[in-house]
Amino acid sequence: MRSRPRTNMGGGHSHRAPVFDENEDVNFDHFQILRAIGKGSFGKVCIVQKRDTKKMYAMKYMNKQKCIERDEVRNVFRELQIMQGLEHPFLVNLWYSFQDEEDMFMVVDLLLGGDLRYHLQQNVHFNEGTVKLYICELALSLDYLQRYHIIHRDIKPDNILLDEHGHVHITDFNIATIVKGSEKASSMAGTKPYMAPEVFQAFMDGGPGYSYPVDWWSLGITAYELLRGWRPYEIHSATPIDEILNMFKIERVHYSSAWCKGMIALLKKLLTKDPECRLSSLADIQNSPYLADVNWDAVLEKAVTPGFVPNKGRLNCDPTFELEEMILESKPLHKKKKRLAKNKSKDGAKETCPLNVHLQQCLETVRKEFIIFNREKLRRQQDQSGQTSSIDSRASLQSHEKLQDGRNNNLLGHGCTRGCSS
Repeated sequence: MRSRPRTNMGGGHSHRAPVFDENEDVNFDHFQILRAIGKGSFGKVCIVQKRDTKKMYAMKYMNKQKCIERDEVRNVFRELQIMQGLEHPFLVNLWYSFQDEEDMFMVVDLLLGGDLRYHLQQNVHFNEGTVKLYICELALSLDYLQRYHIIHRDIKPDNILLDEHGHVHITDFNIATIVKGSEKASSMAGTKPYMAPEVFQAFMDGGPGYSYPVDWWSLGITAYELLRGWRPYEIHSATPIDEILNMFKIERVHYSSAWCKGMIALLKKLLTKDPECRLSSLADIQNSPYLADVNWDAVLEKAVTPGFVPNKGRLNCDPTFELEEMILESKPLHKKKKRLAKNKSKDGAKETCPLNVHLQQCLETVRKEFIIFNREKLRRQQDQSGQTSSIDSRASLQSHEKLQDGRNNNLLGHGCTRGCSS
């Protein structure tokens, strides 16, 4: 990384790197908060620097009480469990997870190139060569997820981040699901404009369910949108499902005459309504005549230069996130240490109003069930025992088979009501 972001969210800090016991769990004190860069349905994101190694990361933090009230705990836990077992060049990889009294934290790869939605909103024109490379890189990451039985279910420009060189990385696994063998998922999950026809059909008429091809449909919609600036179907979050299914029946996708025939043929195969006939594996993609000239080893090694490189002189995100954190947030992150210390002194004096019993029970369940993770420590242990330093995904994911389609991971005794986001 060439330039260090301004440190205007933290206070004064010593220049000498502190020494932490490598056997102790990583916690909030191990990081210096630099600045807020985003927020999503599940929490907020800021840039942090690990105090001992000086490495930079993105840290997502989610308020426990809000997650309980919104019935989102299960999704957070599912995301953590899935991400612990994954490591790939085109994913946003998890490094640490920990908690305190207020929040749950996930520390992940820092990607300063912004998401593809941001660049679309900045009217960036993505040429065919750029989108072709994106399709290849995303196909490699979807193939990797598929090998570990994972359907992402929310592939869209908002969830594809660029690194400083312009390579793509998939993020946001909070509605991902795991299927084994010939199993199908059936729940309504995703973002309507990017959801495949079979997801709506399963919801409307109890169809056969859906599997990995839904992510490849979403890839097709995303590629089309990057090339054209709008999506092939006029679907929004408020569009009724029966209307969407009718669109799929009667409307034809219009492809620009300016695009080469190979790109059009590839998009048509990705946007095939029948999942049995859709391109939905790396082998399918690699056999596409349009991609016959691709050196897939070079793509995996990030040796192919992207056609679009994000501006290195700025953060490539909406600057209002930081203002909101500084001015509007009732519990700003950079004041957490003082606030928790104050709460502890109040608890000692028994002055605080007790939380309602149900919420207290839920918070205690979250505290007990939360999964602490430290990839750095795991790698160290593997190196010491002579194992490979890469994460063994299968061991982690097989221990969480109960996550299938999010139906059995009912931590707090009530179902997840999350539907489609906008």
